[in-house]
Amino acid sequence: MHSRSSLAPAPIPASAGIGLRFPHHRHVAENRPSTAWFEVHAENYMAGGAPLTYLETIRRDYPISLHAVGLSLGSADPLDEDHLARLKALADQIEPGLISDHLSWSAIDGIYLADLLPVPYTYETLTVVADNIDRVQTAIGRTILIENPSTYLSFTASIIEEPEFLATLALRTGCGILCDVNNIYVSARNLGADPYDYFPALVGAPIGEIHLAGHAVRQLDKGREIRIDDHGSAVDPAVWALYTHALGLFGQVPTLIEWDTEIPAFGVLEGEAAQAQRLLDRHSISGVCHARVA
Repeated sequence: MHSRSSLAPAPIPASAGIGLRFPHHRHVAENRPSTAWFEVHAENYMAGGAPLTYLETIRRDYPISLHAVGLSLGSADPLDEDHLARLKALADQIEPGLISDHLSWSAIDGIYLADLLPVPYTYETLTVVADNIDRVQTAIGRTILIENPSTYLSFTASIIEEPEFLATLALRTGCGILCDVNNIYVSARNLGADPYDYFPALVGAPIGEIHLAGHAVRQLDKGREIRIDDHGSAVDPAVWALYTHALGLFGQVPTLIEWDTEIPAFGVLEGEAAQAQRLLDRHSISGVCHARVA
């Protein structure tokens, strides 16, 4: 790994990356492992201090993707302009290869909730989210990716299937899609659907990144179970199989290993990334992500 002479935007390669979390800052900065790229939660670095100093150092050697969790794109309230300004300032400083957030909401009436909450898939919601995406992309001067959520219930008001909703958002706004394969599997199992039915509507859509993570299974009464997207374990074999299916449809796409709770030694994450890379190599298509930051 060799340091770049400038901090011009570095494209995210169509390879396996790792979600960089605080416990691994020093290891990555000092040892410079052979990881292809890193993604960080943008809000963790907006306050400056030691985290941002580490990120600036690591950014010299690796492409970085910013994954935001606080834009609340699905809220009926106006966007938080201060938060948006901080995201733009961080992006201008770090020059990430990609920026993303979620198809969810987390703020209303000035109250911020520590969760990514679902939205009903209606035409009214589509207009709200599309307008918010347009405002974000105009404000930061960059294309963003929108991630499909993990869900535990369905709204009776929903009249659009989630993948069609995402594909339509991309057409309306020019945004890309962050396809979280673990979320697809978790949601499908929780709602009694077939996860493989999710993908046809996304064929031809601008898939700019894929996420992989582990999830927990909780046993309920009467033999029922629920799957929780906790990012606290290795990728489930069924999710690896679904990921292989996705690669067959989308080709080689930048793929991230996420692990946010019970964070293991960095070598464990490297092993997960190596598995993703082996599968990527089987579906190798030359080039890098086409949902490029403008």
